[in-house]
Amino acid sequence: MNRPEGLHPQFGNDLTGTIIAVNISVGGVPKKPSTVALVTRLGLKGDSHNDIKHHGGSERAVCVYSLERIRALQLEGHPINIGTAGENVTVEGIDWDRVAPGATLRLGDRVVLEVASFTNPCKTIKASFIDGKFTRIAQSLHPGWSRVYARVLAEGEIHPGDPVQVIPALS
Repeated sequence: MNRPEGLHPQFGNDLTGTIIAVNISVGGVPKKPSTVALVTRLGLKGDSHNDIKHHGGSERAVCVYSLERIRALQLEGHPINIGTAGENVTVEGIDWDRVAPGATLRLGDRVVLEVASFTNPCKTIKASFIDGKFTRIAQSLHPGWSRVYARVLAEGEIHPGDPVQVIPALS
């Protein structure tokens, strides 16, 4: 696999994946796919939140989630899909268990994110879950199933198909 300039060659396939979708909305969910997004310190340009107390800002600028987790939830019968849980970036091909606070994500050629926290799911995404049980992706109840919030360390454009590199947090 060809790696963009600057990617460390020692990382294996479980740390290098692909952006499957870039998702934005003018508020609320679902977030809809976009062919390109400008990632700024405060999030994706054109993306807004209905609840700015709990979403957005520099520490919650970008929400990222795993396509493999979405597919596994679908196999459990949940009607979740890309963007319906409010993620801005859907990724595939990385070891999601390594995407934790302190980890760094490089998206495409220029964008660098640092995972700031696991997200706390809220009732706005309940339509994505059987019986509205949105806590199915709460880190405190189901470790490894949460989406993550990230701060932006380097801005730039991202597109579906761009590579993703994970640099795990130091233990």
